Amino acid sequence: MSKIIDELLYSESHEWVKVDGNIAIIGVSDFAQEEMGDITYVDVPAEGDSVTKGEDFGALESVKASSELYSPVSGEVVAVNEELEDKPELINEDPYGAWIIKVEMSDKAELEGLLSAAAYGEIAK
Repeated sequence: MSKIIDELLYSESHEWVKVDGNIAIIGVSDFAQEEMGDITYVDVPAEGDSVTKGEDFGALESVKASSELYSPVSGEVVAVNEELEDKPELINEDPYGAWIIKVEMSDKAELEGLLSAAAYGEIAK
């Protein structure tokens, strides 16, 4: 069974969000990385780019598949986890430690549309 962390919010497309003030720290869930298999490449936006809730902002590639990443919130990308460029496998090793991007949210109310850990557990099976 996949690990789900209670303190995080989740999207139906399997991204997680940790809220730190007005910053949304975004990664992919344990369930998502298990489904993908060994991740070989992470495509991410640049700092300063805008992301829109529900729209793709990048992709993960693995030996099995390629999967789009969808932003759970709207705003400006203020940080990118550059370590993933050389070590995409960090997502497999620690999906909740290997964040992908940090976004300064333009509308914190968008968080209300995300899933709690319990609700996410119902779809991540």
